[in-house]
Amino acid sequence: MSDTEKPRSLKRVKHVILILSGKGGVGKSSVTTQIALTLASANLKVGVLDIDLTGPSLPRMFGIEESKIHQSEQGWIPVYSPAFTNQQELNLKLMSLGFLLNNRGDSIVWRGPKKTGMIRQFLRDVVWGELDYLLIDTPPGTSDEHIAIAEELNKCPELIDGAVIVTTPQLVSVNDVRKEINFCEKANFRVLGVVENMSGFVCPYCAECTNIFSKGGGEKLALDLSLPFLGAIPIDPAFVDLIERQGVIKSEKGETLVELYQHSNMYPLFKTVVEQILH
Repeated sequence: MSDTEKPRSLKRVKHVILILSGKGGVGKSSVTTQIALTLASANLKVGVLDIDLTGPSLPRMFGIEESKIHQSEQGWIPVYSPAFTNQQELNLKLMSLGFLLNNRGDSIVWRGPKKTGMIRQFLRDVVWGELDYLLIDTPPGTSDEHIAIAEELNKCPELIDGAVIVTTPQLVSVNDVRKEINFCEKANFRVLGVVENMSGFVCPYCAECTNIFSKGGGEKLALDLSLPFLGAIPIDPAFVDLIERQGVIKSEKGETLVELYQHSNMYPLFKTVVEQILH
């Protein structure tokens, strides 16, 4: 493959959306997961590429961390996750370094060139097939990994819808997000909007929302920079429980993760977020 050739794995992908954050711990993987579940709920074919190499948490989020990827003549086959119990076609696919680790607790101690090489391989050699949307969950900050992502994706700019920026309400997070937005400008990635995550805590007993991390920082940032504000997302213990106990809950209810998510309080919030992204 030449340095200017479009990555072959993206040839049947219609849209690519990056999920970015300025710092770690803002719930970027949770936002990625819920955007993917919401898109899959709309019967769209969705792929999720987890290239947070030092903290690949998406296999756990989707409840498929024991799965393994397979090598074919065309490249790596991503792990499939069923969207609906009554549907044969699998609308949700995931690729992550987490599937390549022998042990969940193994650490990745790699220098920059090896990380860059792995990201290029992820973007070039995964057999996604036909996808409506490919979501790319990126590492926090701006580093060698981000440069590699930009170099690969800029070979097919017609596919790149842009980036969703995730922040928490606190000033320390908002200031780091400004750097991420600056990176998007330099990499020619359009910013689709800002999500203010962890914007309040929903009490599991009375449903009252308490702003334990303050509120409005992400919305103010979007206003200051004339960017779309996609929404404020609270911490919901019920969603955390769904992710942590999904194996048991799936067995009890006889439903897939997508179907269970459709009953959650977070689904209407992310449906609004996704509608804004798609428009």
